[in-house]
Amino acid sequence: MSSSAISNGLFKNVRQVPSAHYNERPDQTDISLLVIHNISLPPSQFLNNYVEAFFLGELKPSDHSYFESIHELKVSAHLFIQRDGNIIQFVPFHKRAWHAGLSSFNGRDNCNDFSIGIELEGADDIPYTDEQYQQLVLVTRELIIEYSKIKLDHIVGHSDIAPGRKTDPGDAFDWSRYHQMLTSDFKS
Repeated sequence: MSSSAISNGLFKNVRQVPSAHYNERPDQTDISLLVIHNISLPPSQFLNNYVEAFFLGELKPSDHSYFESIHELKVSAHLFIQRDGNIIQFVPFHKRAWHAGLSSFNGRDNCNDFSIGIELEGADDIPYTDEQYQQLVLVTRELIIEYSKIKLDHIVGHSDIAPGRKTDPGDAFDWSRYHQMLTSDFKS
């Protein structure tokens, strides 16, 4: 990817699957936070299309008993990075995706208003793949270039903005590795 990889709030070379689960940001110029999540449906199961169906509002409760309690939720993220490193974009970055829920960062509530949400296909206690770290670093770099208000100390986990309510990306996410890769990427 390059600094021209984003156009009109969309990554040019990733699969676009538009979700209806978004709305307008209060201020499109106030994108200043990057939130890293994890998701797998059913929990800890990978390599299926259930997350995509969930973000599109098409999850069928009959497909798995776990889905009975979540199929009506309206949730989305800007990006979803799968275990193999493939990326799907559901919501343009200048729109307000519904990923953070009740949240607060540095005294500001409603993090969806000013954040970009990236979901990693994973679970709190299952290591993420090399491909996911590589793609997350590339994506983060492009987002920092495109949205200059996102600083390294404005990259957090869902657990940081919703403590006690959320635990992702979990103990399995190697923040040190991610920061080292990200920093070395900027130096090269």
